[in-house]
Amino acid sequence: MKLWEMLFVRATVAEAEPATGRFRRLRLRAGALRDAEWKPGQQVRVDVGAKGALAPLLRTYSVWSREADTIELQALLHGDGPGARWMGAARPGDEVLLSKPKGDFVTRSAPHHLFVGEETASVAFGPMLRALPAAERAASRVVIEAEPADRLALDGNVTWVSRDGLVDAVRRLALPEESGQAYVAGEARAVQAVKQHLVRDRGWPRRSVLTKPFWTPGRRGME
Repeated sequence: MKLWEMLFVRATVAEAEPATGRFRRLRLRAGALRDAEWKPGQQVRVDVGAKGALAPLLRTYSVWSREADTIELQALLHGDGPGARWMGAARPGDEVLLSKPKGDFVTRSAPHHLFVGEETASVAFGPMLRALPAAERAASRVVIEAEPADRLALDGNVTWVSRDGLVDAVRRLALPEESGQAYVAGEARAVQAVKQHLVRDRGWPRRSVLTKPFWTPGRRGME
């Protein structure tokens, strides 16, 4: 066994099927996941490279849900990169190496919550919203840029916007005077623009805007 393989969990694809629009759903099962800690919003890194390769080819996926020894991934199939090819080709019974869930893009205590992003971000936002107390979830504002076919089911007060409308939608959003906690994820330039608006125009402290750039044009898998 290669040294890097010892840092990963060997899982089996239990289910693989189309989901909403361009999304594909995978359920991965591994005994080692049973005792792994998971906070909604965290991710796993998956080796999507060829078997027997000298080094892993890693892609990062947000965990949509977790149950006992199984995690569920929802991934948007776009482009022809190695991650999209692996996700589209995975079948029940396939084995895969992945990390245990990790990351600090998780909900924090706040007077109110704002979630902003596009399709890729909605996979992280789904479990984060579900984990909030009911009253906080009902009061949350959610702005997602996605075409109608690619809209995952999200709890909370969701505003859906069309392509390139994300920043303007946040500018028009009625927010409480008191700053809350924002979670902004997705395409890097849009993430930065939303953060600048909240800090510069709304007066939110920088520490109250948690960002997670998932991708930028010409580059995928920014971790």
